[in-house]
Amino acid sequence: MGTEGASESRNAAAVEDVAHLLVRCLQAEGVEYVFGIPGEENIRFVDALNDSGIRYVLVRHEQAASFMAAIYGRLTGRAGVCSATLGPGAINLLLGTADAMTNSSPMVALAAQGSLRRIHKESHQVIDLVSMFAPVTQWSARIECPDAVPEMTRKAFKTAQSERPGAVFLAVPEDVEAERPAEPLAPLQIDTVHTDAPSPSQISRAVEVIAAARHPVVLAGHGAARAGATDALVRFAERLNIPVATTFHGKGVFPDDHPNALGAVGFMRHDYSNFGFDSADVLICVGYEIQEFDPVKINPNGDKRIVHVHRFPAEVDTHYPVAVGVEADPSQALDALAAALPDGLTYDSGSSEKIRTLLDEELQYGRDNEAFPLVPQRVVADVRTALDRRDIVLADTGAGKMWMARLYPTYEPDTCLVSNGLSTMGFALPGAIAAKLARPDRRVLAMMGDGSFLMNSQELETAVRERIPLVVLVLVDEEYGLITWKMELELGRHSHTRFTNPNLVAYAESFGARGYAIESADQLLPVLRQAFDEDTVSVIACPVDYSENLRLTDRLGSLHGPF
Repeated sequence: MGTEGASESRNAAAVEDVAHLLVRCLQAEGVEYVFGIPGEENIRFVDALNDSGIRYVLVRHEQAASFMAAIYGRLTGRAGVCSATLGPGAINLLLGTADAMTNSSPMVALAAQGSLRRIHKESHQVIDLVSMFAPVTQWSARIECPDAVPEMTRKAFKTAQSERPGAVFLAVPEDVEAERPAEPLAPLQIDTVHTDAPSPSQISRAVEVIAAARHPVVLAGHGAARAGATDALVRFAERLNIPVATTFHGKGVFPDDHPNALGAVGFMRHDYSNFGFDSADVLICVGYEIQEFDPVKINPNGDKRIVHVHRFPAEVDTHYPVAVGVEADPSQALDALAAALPDGLTYDSGSSEKIRTLLDEELQYGRDNEAFPLVPQRVVADVRTALDRRDIVLADTGAGKMWMARLYPTYEPDTCLVSNGLSTMGFALPGAIAAKLARPDRRVLAMMGDGSFLMNSQELETAVRERIPLVVLVLVDEEYGLITWKMELELGRHSHTRFTNPNLVAYAESFGARGYAIESADQLLPVLRQAFDEDTVSVIACPVDYSENLRLTDRLGSLHGPF
């Protein structure tokens, strides 16, 4: 072989296929895990992960993979990655992708696609995935040539991880996956740029609004949690003696044991914390996003002046009339506002004490209640006692989520996770797997109704096989309790919400997990502690009495302010 031929041979050997190039691009982005199920059309990609240092977490349903990627992204701020084959596999990623998008969680979903030679026509398992994912992502695209891989991968992660974070979808046709670029390619350099400092003119205008307020209230949302704004929120609240509430997604960004804490807003009725907003004339909304919580519940007449503090402008809403928008890093903006406000300016946060007292009384009612099945307040109180301040609980969608989100004292951001953008069921078990991978030093609890548990319970096998210790607390009432609650409130009756369960202890044990059945109120706390101490996969079946639901809404309906 001549010199020219030898050179061509070396170059050919140096050019990797798209599957390996894509994996190198994921490595460059710092990806640690890919959650998914392989398919015939992406076998090269899955094989290329083997020697990459990226751990492929094989799941039992692609929907679970998408939930894992979403929770991983939410906890780390780095896009979680899920992968599926074309057609039905890709469709199963759709729910968790939409969940990530509406919950502002960075995520990249990858799916195989039919070859470029056949996607233009009716063909086996081929549908238009790019169009299907477009409404629930920030960017949805198909890789159509090998040379585009570095650019498209970098754009996917940059888009997913920028404020506001969300989901991105990339389809990789099976023939493109096997192709090689014309020459060796490398991942693109990562550059992250944030506009952090607030505009002096925006600060000046916001100061005018706040200084003229009689009863301002702070509402901290998910964006404040993502920005790590806890210290700045505390400084701001203490500087002005101003009450601070959070959304469900913002729980913990302002500690619930702080004297100025109002608790969380987002319940379906006028809850204690809402009374803190009734007499407010100015709302200082920090990192708040409208999909978290409908502003009509705290500004029903649209007459409160709003200072919107976030990295990006607010969504337009009749009940969210922004007087001043401060587009900046929330911590820097809060500190700048505090420094610019007149010395000695202070407000009355007396409503905070009254509201905290009411919440404490509910928790104490739970601690003292020995009824069986357990009242939900007892469950919340025992979960709080069993977990440390930094441990993580994922409260799945249902009646249990409502009790946890409004009543569970939370002290750090992202330690009580709910889905309140899409409010999808079934995310907590797969999400707990991802949470434990993202935060291995913390104990993780998935708290689920029996309805949501059976939607993704197959992921118990994933947790056992992958040796990811976690505890699943299943609240057993044999019905879709939140829907029953809503029907009773609105219609005075309910229907088509009842079902039956398997033996949940035997079911858990069949996967190789530990199973526990709670048979009295005083068993839950010691069983929770035992399950965490065993450091394995455990399922606790706990009967719960949701007759407390209507008692709560009746009590709230008869409660009158101002506080």
